[in-house]
Amino acid sequence: MAIMAEKQNIEYKQNWNDDYLKWVCGFANAQGGKIYIGRTDSGKVTGLTDYKVLMDEIPNKIKNLLGISAEVNLLSRDEASYIEITVPRYTVPISLRGRYYYRSGSVKQELTGTALNDFLLKRSGHTWDEVIERRATLQDIDGKAVKLFLKMAAQTGRLPYSKNVSTVVLLKKLRLLEQGHLRRAAILLFGREPGKFYINAYVKIGRFGASDADILFQEVEGGNIIQILDAVLQQLDHKFLVRHISFRGLNRVEAPEYPVAALREILLNALIHRNYLGAPTQIKVYDDKISIWNGGALPEGITLRELRQEHSSHPRNPLIADVCFKGGYIDLWGSGIARISKACREAGLPKPKLAECWGGILVTLYSNKSKRNNKVLASPKTSPKTSPKTSPKTSDKIRAIIKNNPKIAVNKIAVTLGITDRAVKYAVNKLKSAGKITRRGGTNGGYWELL
Repeated sequence: MAIMAEKQNIEYKQNWNDDYLKWVCGFANAQGGKIYIGRTDSGKVTGLTDYKVLMDEIPNKIKNLLGISAEVNLLSRDEASYIEITVPRYTVPISLRGRYYYRSGSVKQELTGTALNDFLLKRSGHTWDEVIERRATLQDIDGKAVKLFLKMAAQTGRLPYSKNVSTVVLLKKLRLLEQGHLRRAAILLFGREPGKFYINAYVKIGRFGASDADILFQEVEGGNIIQILDAVLQQLDHKFLVRHISFRGLNRVEAPEYPVAALREILLNALIHRNYLGAPTQIKVYDDKISIWNGGALPEGITLRELRQEHSSHPRNPLIADVCFKGGYIDLWGSGIARISKACREAGLPKPKLAECWGGILVTLYSNKSKRNNKVLASPKTSPKTSPKTSPKTSDKIRAIIKNNPKIAVNKIAVTLGITDRAVKYAVNKLKSAGKITRRGGTNGGYWELL
Protein backbone atom coordinates (compact mmCIF):
# COMPACT_ATOMS: atom_id res chain seq x y z
CA MET A 1 0.00 0.00 0.00
CA ALA A 2 2.85 2.42 0.79
CA ILE A 3 4.35 1.91 -2.66
CA MET A 4 1.03 2.66 -4.37
CA ALA A 5 0.56 5.85 -2.33
CA GLU A 6 4.08 6.94 -3.18
CA LYS A 7 3.46 6.54 -6.90
CA GLN A 8 0.20 8.47 -6.67
CA ASN A 9 1.84 11.44 -4.95
CA ILE A 10 5.25 11.48 -6.65
CA GLU A 11 6.44 12.35 -10.15
CA TYR A 12 9.97 11.83 -11.49
CA LYS A 13 11.26 14.00 -14.36
CA GLN A 14 14.78 13.95 -15.80
CA ASN A 15 14.69 17.58 -16.96
CA TRP A 16 12.53 20.59 -16.26
CA ASN A 17 9.83 21.65 -18.71
CA ASP A 18 7.29 24.42 -18.10
CA ASP A 19 4.60 21.90 -19.00
CA TYR A 20 5.26 20.30 -15.59
CA LEU A 21 3.51 23.25 -14.00
CA LYS A 22 0.35 21.28 -14.87
CA TRP A 23 1.54 18.56 -12.46
CA VAL A 24 2.09 21.20 -9.78
CA CYS A 25 -1.45 22.47 -10.37
CA GLY A 26 -2.83 18.92 -10.26
CA PHE A 27 -1.14 18.16 -6.93
CA ALA A 28 -2.35 21.46 -5.44
CA ASN A 29 -5.96 20.66 -6.39
CA ALA A 30 -5.77 17.06 -5.15
CA GLN A 31 -3.88 15.74 -2.12
CA GLY A 32 -0.57 17.47 -2.67
CA GLY A 33 2.60 15.70 -3.74
CA LYS A 34 6.23 15.88 -4.78
CA ILE A 35 7.97 16.32 -8.13
CA TYR A 36 11.64 15.35 -8.50
CA ILE A 37 13.62 16.94 -11.33
CA GLY A 38 16.78 15.07 -12.30
CA ARG A 39 15.56 11.52 -11.65
CA THR A 40 14.26 8.80 -13.96
CA ASP A 41 10.85 7.12 -13.72
CA SER A 42 12.42 4.42 -11.56
CA GLY A 43 13.80 7.05 -9.18
CA LYS A 44 17.43 6.82 -10.27
CA VAL A 45 19.28 10.12 -9.90
CA THR A 46 20.68 11.41 -13.20
CA GLY A 47 21.50 14.92 -12.00
CA LEU A 48 21.04 18.42 -13.40
CA THR A 49 23.62 20.77 -14.88
CA ASP A 50 21.40 23.87 -14.75
CA TYR A 51 20.13 23.41 -11.20
CA LYS A 52 21.25 26.91 -10.13
CA VAL A 53 19.07 28.56 -12.80
CA LEU A 54 16.14 26.24 -12.06
CA MET A 55 16.29 26.95 -8.32
CA ASP A 56 15.45 30.57 -9.17
CA GLU A 57 13.04 30.00 -12.07
CA ILE A 58 10.78 27.25 -10.69
CA PRO A 59 9.61 29.01 -7.47
CA ASN A 60 8.96 32.23 -9.41
CA LYS A 61 6.97 30.49 -12.16
CA ILE A 62 4.88 28.61 -9.60
CA LYS A 63 4.13 31.86 -7.77
CA ASN A 64 3.48 34.00 -10.85
CA LEU A 65 1.50 31.50 -12.98
CA LEU A 66 -0.32 29.54 -10.25
CA GLY A 67 -0.51 32.07 -7.46
CA ILE A 68 0.71 29.57 -4.86
CA SER A 69 3.89 28.75 -3.00
CA ALA A 70 5.74 25.44 -3.16
CA GLU A 71 8.81 24.30 -1.31
CA VAL A 72 11.74 23.88 -3.74
CA ASN A 73 14.83 22.14 -2.37
CA LEU A 74 18.19 21.27 -3.90
CA LEU A 75 19.29 17.72 -3.06
CA SER A 76 22.25 15.58 -4.10
CA ARG A 77 23.21 11.93 -4.27
CA ASP A 78 26.52 10.50 -5.45
CA GLU A 79 27.68 14.02 -6.36
CA ALA A 80 24.66 14.48 -8.66
CA SER A 81 22.29 17.37 -7.90
CA TYR A 82 18.52 17.17 -8.32
CA ILE A 83 15.52 19.25 -7.26
CA GLU A 84 12.59 18.35 -5.03
CA ILE A 85 9.34 20.33 -5.40
CA THR A 86 6.92 19.81 -2.52
CA VAL A 87 3.36 20.95 -3.37
CA PRO A 88 0.83 21.28 -0.53
CA ARG A 89 -2.89 20.64 -0.94
CA TYR A 90 -4.92 23.81 -1.37
CA THR A 91 -8.53 24.13 -0.27
CA VAL A 92 -9.25 26.78 -2.93
CA PRO A 93 -9.23 25.90 -6.65
CA ILE A 94 -5.88 26.49 -8.38
CA SER A 95 -5.66 27.22 -12.11
CA LEU A 96 -2.86 27.49 -14.65
CA ARG A 97 -3.55 30.03 -17.40
CA GLY A 98 -7.30 29.62 -16.77
CA ARG A 99 -7.24 25.81 -16.86
CA TYR A 100 -7.73 23.46 -13.93
CA TYR A 101 -5.80 20.23 -13.44
CA TYR A 102 -6.27 17.44 -10.94
CA ARG A 103 -4.13 14.51 -9.86
CA SER A 104 -6.16 11.29 -9.82
CA GLY A 105 -4.20 8.18 -8.94
CA SER A 106 -1.01 8.42 -10.98
CA VAL A 107 -2.62 10.45 -13.77
CA LYS A 108 -2.80 14.19 -14.29
CA GLN A 109 -6.08 15.24 -15.91
CA GLU A 110 -7.58 18.52 -17.01
CA LEU A 111 -10.98 19.24 -15.47
CA THR A 112 -13.66 20.34 -17.91
CA GLY A 113 -17.44 20.35 -18.16
CA THR A 114 -19.40 18.81 -15.29
CA ALA A 115 -16.22 17.55 -13.60
CA LEU A 116 -14.93 21.13 -13.40
CA ASN A 117 -18.31 22.37 -12.20
CA ASP A 118 -18.40 19.77 -9.40
CA PHE A 119 -14.81 20.55 -8.43
CA LEU A 120 -15.39 24.30 -8.20
CA LEU A 121 -18.60 23.83 -6.20
CA LYS A 122 -16.87 21.47 -3.80
CA ARG A 123 -13.95 23.81 -3.29
CA SER A 124 -16.39 26.62 -2.52
CA GLY A 125 -18.04 24.47 0.14
CA HIS A 126 -21.19 23.71 -1.86
CA THR A 127 -22.69 20.76 -3.71
CA TRP A 128 -24.61 20.80 -6.98
CA ASP A 129 -27.98 19.89 -5.46
CA GLU A 130 -28.01 22.76 -2.95
CA VAL A 131 -27.52 25.51 -5.54
CA ILE A 132 -30.52 27.85 -5.90
CA GLU A 133 -32.55 27.24 -9.08
CA ARG A 134 -33.49 30.79 -10.07
CA ARG A 135 -35.80 29.65 -12.88
CA ALA A 136 -38.11 27.72 -10.54
CA THR A 137 -41.01 28.86 -8.36
CA LEU A 138 -43.31 27.13 -5.87
CA GLN A 139 -45.70 26.52 -8.77
CA ASP A 140 -43.16 23.97 -10.06
CA ILE A 141 -43.63 21.76 -6.96
CA ASP A 142 -45.93 18.75 -7.32
CA GLY A 143 -48.33 18.50 -4.38
CA LYS A 144 -48.94 14.77 -5.00
CA ALA A 145 -45.24 14.01 -4.60
CA VAL A 146 -45.16 16.01 -1.36
CA LYS A 147 -48.13 14.05 0.04
CA LEU A 148 -46.55 10.74 -0.96
CA PHE A 149 -43.32 11.74 0.77
CA LEU A 150 -45.13 12.78 3.96
CA LYS A 151 -46.98 9.47 4.01
CA MET A 152 -43.69 7.57 3.80
CA ALA A 153 -42.07 9.82 6.41
CA ALA A 154 -44.95 9.27 8.84
CA GLN A 155 -44.46 5.50 8.61
CA THR A 156 -40.74 5.68 9.40
CA GLY A 157 -41.00 8.30 12.13
CA ARG A 158 -37.88 10.15 10.97
CA LEU A 159 -39.74 13.38 10.34
CA PRO A 160 -41.40 14.61 13.57
CA TYR A 161 -43.18 17.43 11.72
CA SER A 162 -44.73 15.19 9.04
CA LYS A 163 -48.36 15.76 10.14
CA ASN A 164 -50.42 18.80 9.15
CA VAL A 165 -47.44 20.60 7.64
CA SER A 166 -47.73 22.87 4.61
CA THR A 167 -45.60 22.45 1.51
CA VAL A 168 -43.72 25.68 2.17
CA VAL A 169 -42.95 24.76 5.79
CA LEU A 170 -41.86 21.26 4.74
CA LEU A 171 -39.50 22.61 2.08
CA LYS A 172 -37.99 25.01 4.61
CA LYS A 173 -37.55 22.25 7.20
CA LEU A 174 -35.85 20.06 4.61
CA ARG A 175 -33.54 22.98 3.62
CA LEU A 176 -34.98 22.93 0.10
CA LEU A 177 -36.28 26.50 0.24
CA GLU A 178 -34.11 29.49 1.06
CA GLN A 179 -35.54 33.01 1.23
CA GLY A 180 -38.34 32.03 -1.12
CA HIS A 181 -36.04 30.36 -3.66
CA LEU A 182 -36.00 26.64 -4.44
CA ARG A 183 -32.82 24.62 -4.48
CA ARG A 184 -32.06 22.18 -7.28
CA ALA A 185 -32.75 19.28 -4.92
CA ALA A 186 -36.34 20.49 -4.46
CA ILE A 187 -36.97 20.29 -8.22
CA LEU A 188 -35.53 16.79 -8.52
CA LEU A 189 -37.34 15.48 -5.44
CA PHE A 190 -40.75 17.15 -5.79
CA GLY A 191 -40.81 18.99 -9.11
CA ARG A 192 -43.78 18.74 -11.48
CA GLU A 193 -41.44 18.58 -14.47
CA PRO A 194 -37.73 18.26 -13.55
CA GLY A 195 -36.89 17.67 -17.21
CA LYS A 196 -37.80 21.29 -17.93
CA PHE A 197 -34.82 22.37 -15.86
CA TYR A 198 -32.46 19.39 -16.27
CA ILE A 199 -33.04 17.75 -19.63
CA ASN A 200 -31.60 14.33 -18.74
CA ALA A 201 -33.47 13.86 -15.45
CA TYR A 202 -35.12 10.63 -16.58
CA VAL A 203 -34.54 6.88 -16.64
CA LYS A 204 -34.21 4.94 -19.88
CA ILE A 205 -35.08 1.21 -19.88
CA GLY A 206 -34.30 -1.18 -22.73
CA ARG A 207 -34.89 -4.88 -23.36
CA PHE A 208 -32.08 -6.44 -25.39
CA GLY A 209 -31.61 -9.70 -27.21
CA ALA A 210 -28.28 -11.33 -27.98
CA SER A 211 -26.29 -8.07 -27.90
CA ASP A 212 -26.53 -4.34 -27.23
CA ALA A 213 -27.24 -3.84 -30.92
CA ASP A 214 -30.30 -6.08 -30.65
CA ILE A 215 -32.79 -3.85 -28.83
CA LEU A 216 -36.27 -5.38 -28.66
CA PHE A 217 -38.19 -2.51 -27.05
CA GLN A 218 -37.63 0.40 -24.70
CA GLU A 219 -39.40 2.82 -22.38
CA VAL A 220 -38.59 6.17 -20.75
CA GLU A 221 -39.74 7.20 -17.28
CA GLY A 222 -39.48 10.86 -16.31
CA GLY A 223 -40.58 12.88 -13.32
CA ASN A 224 -39.36 13.58 -9.82
CA ILE A 225 -37.43 11.09 -7.68
CA ILE A 226 -40.37 10.43 -5.33
CA GLN A 227 -42.58 9.26 -8.21
CA ILE A 228 -40.05 7.83 -10.64
CA LEU A 229 -38.89 5.13 -8.22
CA ASP A 230 -42.23 3.28 -8.21
CA ALA A 231 -42.84 4.01 -11.89
CA VAL A 232 -39.58 2.34 -12.98
CA LEU A 233 -40.09 -0.67 -10.70
CA GLN A 234 -43.59 -1.15 -12.11
CA GLN A 235 -42.28 -0.93 -15.67
CA LEU A 236 -39.67 -3.58 -14.93
CA ASP A 237 -42.21 -5.85 -13.26
CA HIS A 238 -44.98 -5.52 -15.82
CA LYS A 239 -43.04 -5.35 -19.07
CA PHE A 240 -39.35 -6.20 -18.82
CA LEU A 241 -38.86 -9.01 -16.30
CA VAL A 242 -40.19 -12.56 -16.16
CA ARG A 243 -41.85 -14.05 -13.10
CA HIS A 244 -41.09 -17.67 -12.24
CA ILE A 245 -44.29 -19.61 -11.69
CA SER A 246 -44.69 -22.58 -9.36
CA PHE A 247 -47.49 -24.21 -7.39
CA ARG A 248 -47.79 -25.03 -3.71
CA GLY A 249 -50.71 -27.39 -3.62
CA LEU A 250 -53.47 -25.54 -5.43
CA ASN A 251 -51.88 -22.14 -4.85
CA ARG A 252 -50.08 -20.44 -7.71
CA VAL A 253 -46.82 -18.75 -6.64
CA GLU A 254 -45.05 -16.07 -8.70
CA ALA A 255 -41.44 -15.29 -7.80
CA PRO A 256 -39.70 -12.22 -9.24
CA GLU A 257 -36.70 -12.78 -11.51
CA TYR A 258 -34.53 -10.53 -9.31
CA PRO A 259 -35.06 -9.55 -5.67
CA VAL A 260 -37.14 -6.37 -5.51
CA ALA A 261 -35.06 -5.13 -2.56
CA ALA A 262 -31.89 -5.25 -4.68
CA LEU A 263 -33.47 -3.51 -7.68
CA ARG A 264 -34.96 -0.82 -5.46
CA GLU A 265 -31.63 -0.19 -3.71
CA ILE A 266 -29.70 0.05 -6.98
CA LEU A 267 -32.26 2.42 -8.48
CA LEU A 268 -32.26 4.61 -5.37
CA ASN A 269 -28.46 4.79 -5.43
CA ALA A 270 -28.59 5.78 -9.10
CA LEU A 271 -31.18 8.51 -8.53
CA ILE A 272 -29.53 9.93 -5.41
CA HIS A 273 -25.87 9.82 -6.43
CA ARG A 274 -26.02 10.51 -10.15
CA ASN A 275 -24.63 13.51 -11.98
CA TYR A 276 -27.75 15.27 -13.27
CA LEU A 277 -25.80 17.30 -15.80
CA GLY A 278 -24.68 14.13 -17.57
CA ALA A 279 -26.45 11.29 -19.38
CA PRO A 280 -29.71 9.80 -18.03
CA THR A 281 -29.80 6.73 -15.82
CA GLN A 282 -29.87 3.67 -18.08
CA ILE A 283 -31.26 0.20 -17.36
CA LYS A 284 -30.54 -2.69 -19.72
CA VAL A 285 -32.43 -5.97 -19.39
CA TYR A 286 -31.11 -9.17 -20.98
CA ASP A 287 -32.13 -12.83 -20.83
CA ASP A 288 -29.68 -13.58 -18.02
CA LYS A 289 -28.84 -10.22 -16.41
CA ILE A 290 -29.93 -6.66 -15.72
CA SER A 291 -27.55 -3.70 -15.53
CA ILE A 292 -28.14 -0.20 -14.17
CA TRP A 293 -25.74 2.65 -15.02
CA ASN A 294 -25.69 6.17 -13.67
CA GLY A 295 -23.31 8.99 -14.48
CA GLY A 296 -20.84 10.30 -11.93
CA ALA A 297 -17.47 8.93 -10.81
CA LEU A 298 -16.82 7.48 -7.37
CA PRO A 299 -16.32 9.97 -4.53
CA GLU A 300 -12.74 11.03 -3.89
CA GLY A 301 -10.93 8.48 -1.74
CA ILE A 302 -13.46 5.63 -2.30
CA THR A 303 -12.53 2.57 -4.36
CA LEU A 304 -14.75 -0.14 -5.83
CA ARG A 305 -13.40 -2.55 -3.25
CA GLU A 306 -14.41 -0.25 -0.39
CA LEU A 307 -17.77 0.33 -2.03
CA ARG A 308 -18.62 -3.38 -1.67
CA GLN A 309 -18.18 -3.10 2.09
CA GLU A 310 -19.76 -0.81 4.66
CA HIS A 311 -18.01 2.54 4.31
CA SER A 312 -18.40 6.16 5.25
CA SER A 313 -20.94 7.93 3.06
CA HIS A 314 -19.87 10.54 0.53
CA PRO A 315 -23.08 11.30 -1.42
CA ARG A 316 -22.68 13.37 -4.55
CA ASN A 317 -25.98 15.06 -3.70
CA PRO A 318 -26.08 15.13 0.13
CA LEU A 319 -29.24 17.23 0.31
CA ILE A 320 -31.16 14.75 -1.84
CA ALA A 321 -29.73 11.86 0.20
CA ASP A 322 -30.75 13.50 3.48
CA VAL A 323 -34.35 14.03 2.32
CA CYS A 324 -34.59 10.42 1.08
CA PHE A 325 -33.30 9.20 4.44
CA LYS A 326 -35.85 11.27 6.37
CA GLY A 327 -38.58 9.98 4.09
CA GLY A 328 -37.61 6.38 4.73
CA TYR A 329 -36.48 5.66 1.18
CA ILE A 330 -32.96 4.76 2.31
CA ASP A 331 -31.85 3.34 5.65
CA LEU A 332 -28.15 3.73 6.31
CA TRP A 333 -25.74 5.80 4.27
CA GLY A 334 -22.82 3.82 2.92
CA SER A 335 -24.35 0.32 3.16
CA GLY A 336 -26.36 0.14 -0.07
CA ILE A 337 -24.05 -2.19 -1.99
CA ALA A 338 -23.79 -4.54 1.00
CA ARG A 339 -27.59 -4.79 1.13
CA ILE A 340 -27.78 -5.44 -2.63
CA SER A 341 -25.28 -8.30 -2.29
CA LYS A 342 -27.18 -9.70 0.67
CA ALA A 343 -30.50 -9.66 -1.21
CA CYS A 344 -28.94 -11.50 -4.17
CA ARG A 345 -27.29 -14.03 -1.89
CA GLU A 346 -30.56 -14.76 -0.08
CA ALA A 347 -32.31 -15.17 -3.44
CA GLY A 348 -29.68 -17.70 -4.53
CA LEU A 349 -28.32 -15.44 -7.28
CA PRO A 350 -24.69 -14.85 -8.24
CA LYS A 351 -22.77 -12.00 -6.70
CA PRO A 352 -23.55 -8.63 -8.34
CA LYS A 353 -20.80 -6.96 -10.33
CA LEU A 354 -19.64 -3.35 -9.96
CA ALA A 355 -17.61 -1.47 -12.55
CA GLU A 356 -16.48 2.07 -13.31
CA CYS A 357 -17.16 2.85 -16.96
CA TRP A 358 -18.23 5.69 -19.28
CA GLY A 359 -17.77 8.23 -16.49
CA GLY A 360 -20.14 6.47 -14.11
CA ILE A 361 -20.94 3.35 -12.10
CA LEU A 362 -22.42 0.16 -13.60
CA VAL A 363 -24.11 -2.41 -11.33
CA THR A 364 -25.08 -5.76 -12.88
CA LEU A 365 -27.31 -8.45 -11.38
CA TYR A 366 -27.19 -11.96 -12.82
CA SER A 367 -30.08 -14.40 -12.93
CA ASN A 368 -29.58 -18.06 -12.09
CA LYS A 369 -30.87 -20.14 -14.98
CA SER A 370 -30.11 -23.37 -13.18
CA LYS A 371 -32.88 -22.42 -10.72
CA ARG A 372 -35.48 -21.72 -13.35
CA ASN A 373 -37.08 -25.17 -13.35
CA ASN A 374 -40.32 -23.66 -12.06
CA LYS A 375 -40.74 -21.63 -15.19
CA VAL A 376 -43.77 -22.87 -17.12
CA LEU A 377 -42.14 -22.54 -20.51
CA ALA A 378 -38.58 -22.35 -21.79
CA SER A 379 -37.52 -19.62 -24.18
CA PRO A 380 -36.55 -21.38 -27.41
CA LYS A 381 -34.20 -19.57 -29.74
CA THR A 382 -35.58 -18.77 -33.16
CA SER A 383 -33.75 -17.89 -36.33
CA PRO A 384 -33.79 -14.37 -37.74
CA LYS A 385 -36.01 -15.71 -40.53
CA THR A 386 -38.93 -16.43 -38.17
CA SER A 387 -42.18 -16.00 -40.10
CA PRO A 388 -45.26 -14.35 -38.61
CA LYS A 389 -47.06 -17.59 -39.48
CA THR A 390 -46.84 -19.69 -36.34
CA SER A 391 -47.27 -23.39 -35.86
CA PRO A 392 -49.95 -25.00 -33.66
CA LYS A 393 -47.16 -25.63 -31.15
CA THR A 394 -46.58 -21.86 -30.78
CA SER A 395 -50.32 -21.32 -30.33
CA ASP A 396 -50.39 -23.96 -27.59
CA LYS A 397 -47.51 -22.23 -25.84
CA ILE A 398 -49.32 -18.89 -25.96
CA ARG A 399 -52.45 -20.47 -24.50
CA ALA A 400 -50.36 -22.03 -21.71
CA ILE A 401 -48.74 -18.68 -20.93
CA ILE A 402 -52.12 -16.93 -20.83
CA LYS A 403 -53.53 -19.66 -18.59
CA ASN A 404 -50.82 -19.07 -16.01
CA ASN A 405 -50.72 -15.27 -16.35
CA PRO A 406 -53.95 -13.81 -17.79
CA LYS A 407 -52.67 -10.21 -17.46
CA ILE A 408 -49.47 -10.77 -19.47
CA ALA A 409 -48.72 -8.30 -22.28
CA VAL A 410 -48.02 -9.30 -25.89
CA ASN A 411 -44.42 -8.06 -25.77
CA LYS A 412 -43.76 -10.15 -22.66
CA ILE A 413 -45.13 -13.24 -24.41
CA ALA A 414 -42.73 -12.49 -27.26
CA VAL A 415 -39.76 -12.27 -24.87
CA THR A 416 -40.76 -15.55 -23.17
CA LEU A 417 -41.03 -17.40 -26.50
CA GLY A 418 -38.04 -15.69 -28.10
CA ILE A 419 -40.05 -14.51 -31.12
CA THR A 420 -41.11 -11.10 -32.41
CA ASP A 421 -44.09 -9.06 -31.22
CA ARG A 422 -45.47 -9.30 -34.76
CA ALA A 423 -45.41 -13.10 -34.66
CA VAL A 424 -47.22 -13.14 -31.32
CA LYS A 425 -49.89 -10.71 -32.54
CA TYR A 426 -50.42 -12.88 -35.61
CA ALA A 427 -50.87 -16.00 -33.48
CA VAL A 428 -53.13 -14.17 -31.01
CA ASN A 429 -55.39 -12.95 -33.81
CA LYS A 430 -55.66 -16.51 -35.17
CA LEU A 431 -56.57 -17.80 -31.70
CA LYS A 432 -59.21 -15.07 -31.38
CA SER A 433 -60.64 -15.89 -34.81
CA ALA A 434 -60.76 -19.58 -33.86
CA GLY A 435 -62.69 -18.71 -30.72
CA LYS A 436 -59.98 -20.09 -28.41
CA ILE A 437 -59.12 -16.88 -26.51
CA THR A 438 -60.62 -13.46 -25.95
CA ARG A 439 -59.51 -10.19 -24.40
CA ARG A 440 -61.51 -8.71 -21.52
CA GLY A 441 -60.90 -5.00 -20.94
CA GLY A 442 -58.38 -2.71 -22.59
CA THR A 443 -54.60 -2.92 -23.00
CA ASN A 444 -54.06 -1.46 -19.52
CA GLY A 445 -55.87 -3.32 -16.76
CA GLY A 446 -57.40 -5.95 -19.01
CA TYR A 447 -56.80 -9.72 -19.10
CA TRP A 448 -56.93 -12.76 -21.38
CA GLU A 449 -59.53 -15.49 -21.09
CA LEU A 450 -59.38 -18.99 -22.51
CA LEU A 451 -62.58 -20.15 -24.27
